[in-house]
Amino acid sequence: MSIHKTESSRARRSGLPCCVTSLAALGTVAAMLLGGCATAPLSPYSEDGPPLALVPAAQVGVQDKRGRFREIFCAVLEERGETLPDYRPCGDALTQVGTESGATGESVELGMSKRRLIAAVVPGIGWDCFDTWLAAKGTTAGHVRQYGYDLIPISVDGLSSSANNARQIRDAVMQMEGVGAQPRLVLIGYSKGAPDILEAVVSYPEIRERVAAVISASGAVGGSPLVNDATQSQLALMRHWPGAKCTPGDGGAIESLRPSTRRQWLAENPLPDDFPYYSLVSHPEPERISSVLRSSYNKLSRIDARNDSQVLFYDQVIPGSTLVAYVNADHWALAVPIARTHATLGSTFVDKNDFPREALLEAMLRFVEEDLDRSAKAR
Repeated sequence: MSIHKTESSRARRSGLPCCVTSLAALGTVAAMLLGGCATAPLSPYSEDGPPLALVPAAQVGVQDKRGRFREIFCAVLEERGETLPDYRPCGDALTQVGTESGATGESVELGMSKRRLIAAVVPGIGWDCFDTWLAAKGTTAGHVRQYGYDLIPISVDGLSSSANNARQIRDAVMQMEGVGAQPRLVLIGYSKGAPDILEAVVSYPEIRERVAAVISASGAVGGSPLVNDATQSQLALMRHWPGAKCTPGDGGAIESLRPSTRRQWLAENPLPDDFPYYSLVSHPEPERISSVLRSSYNKLSRIDARNDSQVLFYDQVIPGSTLVAYVNADHWALAVPIARTHATLGSTFVDKNDFPREALLEAMLRFVEEDLDRSAKAR
């Protein structure tokens, strides 16, 4: 692959410092790891796996409540205004796809949370390799805490399998104190974090009574065709990221993300109905893809242009969940604030990384809280 040479040359021509050139090249390699360079079909011919059908979401038990989420998200953005980082008008932050159902026209509660939900976030692949370098400032946690919510990370092995990480999620949940008699944990899985969470709630029933809801946020629920020609050894290059602290893990991350693996797992493991599931899908307009992710976006577009550069839009939906929103952000922009802490990269390679993540999480928690209250009243 010559892409990193090309980007390094571009950086030199731009007069960027050598350290930035190295980071840009490494970032490019990391972004392309799951994109590969081969011309083989992304979804190769196979006679393995369960029978599949691509049908409208409603026919597989997915409820469309995008209309109500839009009302809540727009209210949050209007109220908080441009005081939040990366402000974008509501109509630009969400992607309008077809007719959105679920709008109620009701007022939106913007005060203190009554349920005091706790967002427990499981990150994506390789997160512990670049977390130190990213140096996120924690503004999202600080924002939602003003309104009685909380945000805590759940650490998992960035290069390990979903089965391995499911056990780590179980241990983290069981060690949490002060969750109260009423379930307060909202498990949010970003990217590979979503299948990690799904395996946890299936494999470890003892955590279910503590969980109020599960959210896939750009989740690789159905895997990604990009990994079909990728290897774990390629992924392990992320251990050379500046400041990386990740271990080799059990070496099963890539296998866990193969579409055949995820689909077989979903076919064999019915999800428990102890709590609701929600799907927040990144569905960017093509011009909202950062340049460093353009190659993988184009590659996935050979299957469907409705992708976020890493995952197809329909592979982000949990079966039987509530569809919350299609977000106009690429895979990194939804949850990885690179441009906020690395301005030079943000103005060159990761140039579409801005998104009002603080408002998005607040709106998501308010939506879930409202939905839980409605369900409780209906019982």
